[in-house]
Amino acid sequence: MCNYSNQNPLVFTIKGLCRVCYTCVRECPVKAIKIIDGQANIISKRCIACGNCVIVCSQGAKTYYSSVKKVENFIRSKNKTMLCIAPSFAAEFTEIKNYKIFVGMLKEVGFDYITEVSFGADLVAEKYKDIFENKKIKSVITSDCPAIVNYITHYHPDLVQFLAPIITPAMAMAEVVKQKYGNNLKVVFAGPCIAKKAESNCFDENLTFIELRKILENKNISQKNVTASEFDNPISGKGAFFPVNHGLLKSIDKTAGFGKGEVITAEGKVKFKEAINEFEKGFLENHHLELLCCDGCIEGPGMSKGVPKLVKRMNINKYVNNKLSKLSYEKWEKEKNDFLNIDLSRTFEPKDRRLKKPAKKEIKKILVSMHKIQKNDMLNCGACGYINCEEHAIAVCEGLAEIEMCLPYTIEKLHNLVDDLNKSHKKLSDTKQALKQSEKLASMGQLSAGIAHELNNPLGIITLYSSILKDEIDSKNDIYEDIKIIDEQAQRCKTIVGGLLNFARKNKVNLKETNIIDFVKHSFKSFVKPDNVEIKLVVEIENPIVQIDNEQMMQAITNIEKNAVEAMPKGGILKVKIFNEKNNIIFEISDTGIGIAEENREKIFTPFFTTKGANKGTGLGLPLVYGIIKMHKGKINVKSNNKPENGQTGTTFIISIPRN
Repeated sequence: MCNYSNQNPLVFTIKGLCRVCYTCVRECPVKAIKIIDGQANIISKRCIACGNCVIVCSQGAKTYYSSVKKVENFIRSKNKTMLCIAPSFAAEFTEIKNYKIFVGMLKEVGFDYITEVSFGADLVAEKYKDIFENKKIKSVITSDCPAIVNYITHYHPDLVQFLAPIITPAMAMAEVVKQKYGNNLKVVFAGPCIAKKAESNCFDENLTFIELRKILENKNISQKNVTASEFDNPISGKGAFFPVNHGLLKSIDKTAGFGKGEVITAEGKVKFKEAINEFEKGFLENHHLELLCCDGCIEGPGMSKGVPKLVKRMNINKYVNNKLSKLSYEKWEKEKNDFLNIDLSRTFEPKDRRLKKPAKKEIKKILVSMHKIQKNDMLNCGACGYINCEEHAIAVCEGLAEIEMCLPYTIEKLHNLVDDLNKSHKKLSDTKQALKQSEKLASMGQLSAGIAHELNNPLGIITLYSSILKDEIDSKNDIYEDIKIIDEQAQRCKTIVGGLLNFARKNKVNLKETNIIDFVKHSFKSFVKPDNVEIKLVVEIENPIVQIDNEQMMQAITNIEKNAVEAMPKGGILKVKIFNEKNNIIFEISDTGIGIAEENREKIFTPFFTTKGANKGTGLGLPLVYGIIKMHKGKINVKSNNKPENGQTGTTFIISIPRN
């Protein structure tokens, strides 16, 4: 008799191919997928080898242990080799219309004997018939699907007692061929199931139909170059119906019982779990369950893709009906009787692999970290691969999932990151511009200081002698006016040179505690306000005390305010806003004037640059403002719009200085 054994890792991930789409997480019925280093890895101890992940993985990252090379070595060896093929072959090799050609192709590969596993299904079906007709047995779960057996023994161990104590058709066939042909041959199974590979102590090796196709391709064998051949004995009967849903019932003529609700069938990863859960809760008492993990064996993970399910089912029915129409029932019954001594019984042991559910406190903590606090936050979109947000949080607690698998959370995090990057980029751009301006002004400052010092001495002499001459010459003298002009222009040059020195100086500021609100209000008295200009003061600070150099800061503030008024010849609003930003005081001085042209904005702090007319300024006002703000360890920026089509025109100077 064959006992079940594990072969790990049976299903695994090919590193590098996984794109973390979470499809396998969604399709896995037992949470056997863990995200590690950006790869969806299979946890072998939790895997039931259903193969759902292999079917759904579009990248081919999920695969299973390959038996191709080992079987090819069997064929090349001196040992006789037998292939026991599952009845679902008719649904896989649909392009081969005559099964005898298919058998001939397998003979050409090098297999010495080719038998149908459906004979084992015939034997097993008789045992199921006895159980279903036994009035004392109220409920039983079929055990011919190895993935279902794995699921129950691992995740519903309390239901192990209900598993039918019968071996699978493949196991039965392994016992048959050993009894009929002896033990001195290599026996290989081929079918649609990955989980069958774990029945390694029944067969020397297990192939999927995909692998069997690979062997045919490697040998370059096609329908055209083979001789038709018949399956080797023993011949099979209705057991060939096993691969399709209700196939077991058909093989034992129990479809009537199905109609009465005595036997409930369920197939596929969702339906079989629902049936087991309802059975466990007692809702299906006194019912038998025929369960298949796949959507019928004809949809198994070892089958090739591309052929519609209905076509597969039609091919199975066509093959079986044709087979039964030519079947010698007498010979079939005789062969079944030859193997009545085979022990078809089987026992199961619970192998509980359920994870302990995390405490509600832990689950809530994970949900909060994913910004899922209110009921509205639970989108339950399923993008993470789990049914709902709570299941995802539980998986995170169990170490199977990551918070970042939540798509809405990750998108929100990405948006915040983009916003932060934009702010950082803007800040970096502003800093770069400020640094560029500082370097420019530093160079201009050094040049200005040198020029100022060189001009100071000759200007002092010119001023001195022009003053002496003006005092000595009679005001009625013809040259008096000329001397007066020389003296005035010399004084003007001295003022300009003084401005250059002020721009270039790096003096220490004389800081004093100042009420900044009173200070700004006083600044409004330092210039003439036209009637068509309105002044607004907005204060958003609680503590108005700031340490500044009153004289220099007044010069800076009034200079900007005066420029703002001059920029509004047709009137407008001069607005000064004061507010806090961390430990800094911010001044926003804005006007609704004509604005500054974009090409001039980088030049406004450059010495001698001015857009005013002749004799209306030297262009040293804003450079002096810049220097004063920098001496206060502050920052100054400007925003301006001179195009009405872009909105309200005007300019805003933003000054930031430390409170202390």
